Amino acid sequence: MSELRIGELAARVGVSIDTVRFYERRRLLPRAPRTSGGFRVFSSETVERVRFIKQAQEIGLSLEEIKELLTNQGGADKCRRVSQLLQAKLAEIETRITAMKNFRRTLARHLAACERELQERGKAAECPVILEIEHRNQRSGAERPRRERRK
Repeated sequence: MSELRIGELAARVGVSIDTVRFYERRRLLPRAPRTSGGFRVFSSETVERVRFIKQAQEIGLSLEEIKELLTNQGGADKCRRVSQLLQAKLAEIETRITAMKNFRRTLARHLAACERELQERGKAAECPVILEIEHRNQRSGAERPRRERRK
C-alpha cells in the first residue's frame, strides 16, 4: 500500500491541503495516522474517496449528503438512498433551469428595451430598466424620488 502525505494527496486529486483537512474534520475522510514526525499519511484509497467527494459535489450533493452515502452500508439500501438523492437533485435542477430560463427572458427583454431606448433617444436616453425598478419601488411603498422621463 502506497502512503501519501497530505500535500501529495491534495496535488494528486487537485484540491488544497486545507480541503483535505476540512474533509477529515467533517469525517468525510477517516482520521489519517501520523508518522513519528507528526505528518499525516493517507492510503491510496483516500485518493479515490476524495475524487468521489468532488464528483458528488459537482452533481450537486451537499457534504452532509455525501457523508451519509459514505457512511451507509452497501447493497439495496444504499442504492435506494442514492436513487432518492439523485431524484431530488434532478428535481432541484429542473426547478433551477425553469427559474434561469425565466430570468433569461427577463434579461433579454431588458436588453432589448435598453437598446431600443438608446437607438431612439441617443444621448438623451434614460435606462428603462432603472425606470422600471424605480416604478416598482414606488408601487411597493419604497420612498425614492421618481425620475421624470424626458421627451
